[in-house]
Amino acid sequence: MSTVRNLPIGIQTFEDIRNGNYMYVDKTDLVWQVANTGKTYFLSRPRRFGKSLLISTLESYFLGRKDLFEGLALADLETEWKQYPVLHLDLNAEKFDSAERLIGILNRHLNLWEEMWGSAEWEKTPSDRFAGIIRRASEQTGVQVVVLIDEYDKPLLQNLLNEPLLEEYRNILKGFYGVLKSADRYLRFVFLTGVTKFSHVSIFSDLNQLSDISMVPAYATICGITEEELVKVFTPELKKVSEFNGYTFEETVKKMAAQYDGYHFRENTPGLFNPFSVLSALKYLVLDNFWFQTGTPTFLVDLLKESDYDLRILIDGVETSPIAFTEYRVEANNPIPVLYQSGYLTIKSYDRRFNLYTLCFPNEEVKYAFLQFLVPFYTHVNANEQAFYIGHFVRELESGDVPSFLKRLKAFFADIPYELNDETERHYQVIFYLVFKLMGQFVQAEVHSATGRADAVVHTKDQIYVFEFKLNGTAEEALQQIDDKGYLIPYIADERKLVKVGVEFEKDKRNIGKYLIGNS
Repeated sequence: MSTVRNLPIGIQTFEDIRNGNYMYVDKTDLVWQVANTGKTYFLSRPRRFGKSLLISTLESYFLGRKDLFEGLALADLETEWKQYPVLHLDLNAEKFDSAERLIGILNRHLNLWEEMWGSAEWEKTPSDRFAGIIRRASEQTGVQVVVLIDEYDKPLLQNLLNEPLLEEYRNILKGFYGVLKSADRYLRFVFLTGVTKFSHVSIFSDLNQLSDISMVPAYATICGITEEELVKVFTPELKKVSEFNGYTFEETVKKMAAQYDGYHFRENTPGLFNPFSVLSALKYLVLDNFWFQTGTPTFLVDLLKESDYDLRILIDGVETSPIAFTEYRVEANNPIPVLYQSGYLTIKSYDRRFNLYTLCFPNEEVKYAFLQFLVPFYTHVNANEQAFYIGHFVRELESGDVPSFLKRLKAFFADIPYELNDETERHYQVIFYLVFKLMGQFVQAEVHSATGRADAVVHTKDQIYVFEFKLNGTAEEALQQIDDKGYLIPYIADERKLVKVGVEFEKDKRNIGKYLIGNS
C-alpha cells in the first residue's frame, strides 16, 4: 500500500507541515546555524519564496518543539532545546491603505502579547507598548525574548508611489522597529524578512546592528529549492509529470529548470527553483506560470513608466554595481532595486575585476509572464488576445505568410493616442521588442537594438527571417540596409530559405505602412 505524499502548497506553518505529513525540503541545518551563530538578522527574498515557512520554523525551534524536528538535520545538532518567549509579527496578508490601518494591525498583535505578558498604563504608543512587552516577557520567564517579523516592508511595497502615505509609514515603523535596538539586553534573537533591503531605508537608520544575510553565500539556499533537492525529495512526483506529458525523466527536470530555476542571490552559488511554482507544477502536472499569477505587479509597471526606463535594456540584461540593485530608493528614479528584490530580476553573472553584476530574468516563467503582463500597458491588446495574436504570428511565419504577419502586427499599434516624435519613438520600439520576444517562447526569435544588427531575426523550421523597421525612412531604405550592412551574412551557410523584410512606419497613421519582401 503506497503512502500518500502531500504537497504543502500555500502551507506556511512548520507545525502544520510536520503534523500533516507534508513533503518538506530539509533546511533545518541552516536554521540551526543562523539561530546559534548570531543574534539579529535580516533576509531579503521575493514573495512566495519560503520566508514565512522559515520564520515559522525558527518559531518552533525557539519554542523548544523538539517533537517537530524528529528525523531532520537540526535534531542531530541541538542538545538543549531551551524554550524562549517568541513574539511573531506577520505583516504579510494585510492591506495597508492608511496609517490608521497599519496602527490597527500593530495594536492587534500588541493586544495579544499584552494578554500574555501584561501591560502598563503609561504605555500608549505602539513603540512604548512593544518595548514594555519585551521587557516583561524576559523578566517573567528569566530568559531573553525572540522577535520574528515576517514581511516587515509590506506596508511600504503597497504604497511605493504614494509618497505622503509612504512617509507616514516610515515614521510609524521607524519608531516601532527601533525598539529592537533599545531593548537589546532583553533579546536572544531577532529575525526580519522582507522583499526590500533594509540598509538604505530610513526606518532602519537606528537599527544598525542587524546582520543582512541576503547575499551571504552560506545562507544562499536557506529559501528556495536546488536542483539536487528537487530530484532527491520529489522524484515520484517528477515521474508523474513525465508520464502525463510524455517526457523522459531527464527532459522533465530540464524543462522544470528552464521554467522555474535560475534564481541566484550571490555569484557562484547554486541556482534556486521557486518553491511555490515547483509544488504547483508537481501537483497539477503542468508547467504553468504559477508564481506570477499569485501577484499582479502593477506598481512595477507604474515604476517603469515613471522612471522612463528603457524596457529593451531590462529585457536583455542589466549590468550594474551592487549598490544599484541592493539599495531601496524609489525616489532615485531607478526601478532596478525593486525589480531585483521582488524576484523579477536575479544575478546571472559577475565581473570580479570591475565588481559589476549582470541582472536578468531568472527563468522562462518570469520572463514571458512579465512580458505578457506588460503588453496591455503599451498597446490596446488585452491579455486574453495576446495568446491568439502570438500564436498566429508564429504560424504565419512558419508558413511563409509575411503579409498576414504584418497585417496582424498592426493591431498592436492601433489607437495609440499621440503622434510619433523623438520622445515617443521608444514606445513604438518597445512594442516591436515585446512582440518578437514573446514569439521566442515558440520559435527562435531575436530582437536587437544595437547598431550593425538587424532589428529582428526569426528562425523557423524552413526559413530565417531578417526584419528591418524604419521609423523615419522607407521600406526601400530598410531593405537596402539589410544588404548594405550584411545582416544576412551570418546565415548564408544555413540551408533554410533566407527572407529579408523591410518595413516602414508611417508617422501620420502611427502604424505600419509599406513593406517589401526579398529572398536571398
